[in-house]
Amino acid sequence: MRAAPDLLDGVACGALIGDKGYDADALIERLRQAGVDVVIPPKDNRAVKRACDYVLYKERNLIERLFQKMKQFRAIATRYDKLATNFLGAVRLVAAVLQLN
Repeated sequence: MRAAPDLLDGVACGALIGDKGYDADALIERLRQAGVDVVIPPKDNRAVKRACDYVLYKERNLIERLFQKMKQFRAIATRYDKLATNFLGAVRLVAAVLQLN
């Protein structure tokens, strides 16, 4: 949660889909100021529940399944590559293999 604002700086997107772990007022306000639609379901212990587009939130499942398929490749799961460019190349290769299957 601490790294989320730094990771999102300079990223242009229409919507951010996240799980309940990212339901923090500071992060949500920062995203809304940047013009990003926030699709994060509210935590159960919130006094005032926010609205959430659950139809769009269900699309998160596709991304989760893709990451699970990619982790079946040992080099991706354990991150053998030392350099970020080599790791990105491996991720792209695995994505291509998954696309062909």
